This record gives sequence, C-alpha cells and structure tokens, in this order.
Amino acid sequence: MLTKKELKDYCDNARENYLPHVSIDCVVFGFHEGLLKVLLLKVKNEGGWYLPGGFLLKPEPIEMAADRILKERTGLDEIFLQQFHVFGAPERSKEHFEMYKDMLPAKENWFTNRFLTIGYYALVDFCDVNPTPDQFSAVCSWCDLNDLPALKLDHALILKTALDALRLQLNYQPIGYNLMPKEFTMPELQKLYETILDKKLDRRNFQRRMLGFGILNRLEKPRKGGAHKAPYLYSFDLENYKAALTEGFKGGW
Repeated sequence: MLTKKELKDYCDNARENYLPHVSIDCVVFGFHEGLLKVLLLKVKNEGGWYLPGGFLLKPEPIEMAADRILKERTGLDEIFLQQFHVFGAPERSKEHFEMYKDMLPAKENWFTNRFLTIGYYALVDFCDVNPTPDQFSAVCSWCDLNDLPALKLDHALILKTALDALRLQLNYQPIGYNLMPKEFTMPELQKLYETILDKKLDRRNFQRRMLGFGILNRLEKPRKGGAHKAPYLYSFDLENYKAALTEGFKGGW
C-alpha cells in the first residue's frame, strides 16, 4: 500500500501521462521441471498478490504498452503475447477504491476511477526471466499454477480466463517454442501439453500428431545418460512454427 505522498505523486503523474479508465493485466506463463508457473506480484505492506499490470501512455499503442509492462517485470524483449479478453465489470476496481478512498479527494485519486482492463497472456522461457517488482510491490516471483495464493481484485478470473484461452490455442496453433528449451525430448513436450490441458495424452498419438504438424526437427544426437534407451532430441522448425501460428491447425486434443 502506498503512503499518502507516494499516492499523490503517482496520481499526478498518471493523470498527466496515462490514458484514463484503461489498464492492462498480463498472465505470464512459464514451464519448469514439469510444472506450469505463473508470475505474480506481492504488494508492499499489504500481503495481497496480483498479476503484473499497468497503464497505457496516452500516445502508446496497446501492444506496445503490454510489451513495455512485461519487459519491466521480466527483463525480456519480443515476448509471445496474446490478447484474450477485456474485463469491465463495474465492481472490478472496488478493492482499489476502498484501499485509497480516504487518502485523497476522489477527483485527485487515480485509483477511484473505473478501469476496463485488457487481458494478455505471455509465454516465456522460465530460465530467461528476471522477475522484477514494480513500485507497488515487495516481491515478484513465480508460483506453481496448482499452488497459487489468493489473488486480489478480479485477477483469479483473469488468470482462469487466460488458461482457458491458452488451452483453446492448443487446438489450432502450436505451443512450446516460447516455453521449452531449445532442445527437448518428445516426452518433455508431451508433459508440457498434458500440464496445460490437465489431462493425460496417449504417447503414440501425441508423437504422431506432433510430427505430422511439420514444426519439429529431430536432431541426430539422442539425450545422453539414463538407464534406458536415450530418447531423441528435437527442436522447433521456427519457419514452419511461425507459419502454423498464422495458418493454424485442424483438429483438437
């Protein structure tokens, strides 16, 4: 929670530089050690958890604002971003209003405005991210999707909607280039899909379908080590992968 002076300084700057009544909230997915992770922020002096987000500069395109917000939180450029929904329930900003309503007059208080928020989900390489708190936060960290803290505002709904949108994407577009290491085995890729979909997939059908999409290159070298036959390593064919993002697949999981 901000002090009164911090709040006033922020609100003065926001009214001058940001587009009123519109915000961006981002669901950042990473995949590590067989678990789907989500990047969250913990607010100073309050203990509440939020998704990364921010506001649009007045002359700024929406996509550029989302890129800027996520670069500040992750340190990454050229993140895969997908806009998935706009959230506009009248009561969605109520917690912010209640938190700051007595600190400044309503006409001076940026957070007493009603905000529509544009939801984006991002797919990133877990190991490349440098989680960085914003000025409101004490902590920015990864949390397991299956062991999340309670989220403030409507951020639990935003997260659920993002996950539903990501699962839908699996039915018509490839997923994995932004989440997997450069080289991986077929079982590791299958684990990613099973984790996102929250269901088991048949090993042979999965391999046949993934190879049929034409987005993978099998490397000559197998994975070294282990007691059993070493599985082959794969990488994504980036040209075909990008084409599949544009043209899409047929069928679902």
